[in-house]
Amino acid sequence: MIDFFISQYKNTSVLQIWAEFIAFCFGILSVYFAKKENIWVYPTGLLSTVITVYLLYQAAYFGDMTMNVYYSIMSIYGWYRWIPNAQSPELKISRTTRREKHLGFVMFCATMIVTYFVYVFFDYTLEIPNYIDIFTSGIFFTAMWYMALKKIENWTLWIIGDCIAVPLFAYRGLGMLSLQYFIFSIMAIVAYLSWRTYLAKKI
Repeated sequence: MIDFFISQYKNTSVLQIWAEFIAFCFGILSVYFAKKENIWVYPTGLLSTVITVYLLYQAAYFGDMTMNVYYSIMSIYGWYRWIPNAQSPELKISRTTRREKHLGFVMFCATMIVTYFVYVFFDYTLEIPNYIDIFTSGIFFTAMWYMALKKIENWTLWIIGDCIAVPLFAYRGLGMLSLQYFIFSIMAIVAYLSWRTYLAKKI
């Protein structure tokens, strides 16, 4: 397995390897802070997603690239929502309402449509990995919105999306990102259990 990951970087520039490594580290930190409800989830996540936008652009994975542009914007929005002030009191962990579930499903479908047309715009030949990319983009888009609202369902979506992303990035030759999403999936499970315990104590 180690040889498999190393072989993917034989023809990769040192700059790109370092960029992927930095994105990897800050991505892990972001999920850690999210589990702890620490507002540092957003600055660390923002740095990770901005670097990932560059990496995915270089690799011509425009669907994922577009989603990471959205993650960057959503990180700024979530950062703002998590800061308590007189107009917006501190957010508490909660479950999605029926309205939020319906809106999340609309976001999921709309994101897949938009991502599909991003590929069309770039005149990219769609293959099976690209359709998987379109599907996971919908999942991650909705998960990011739920996280900004501190809804526990964000972790369910992250777990599903991360488990799909692990083999997808490995197939694409982005070994560190594949490993990152594997770690993400484990951390997301732990975070979900932690948030669920918090909600159980409130009942």
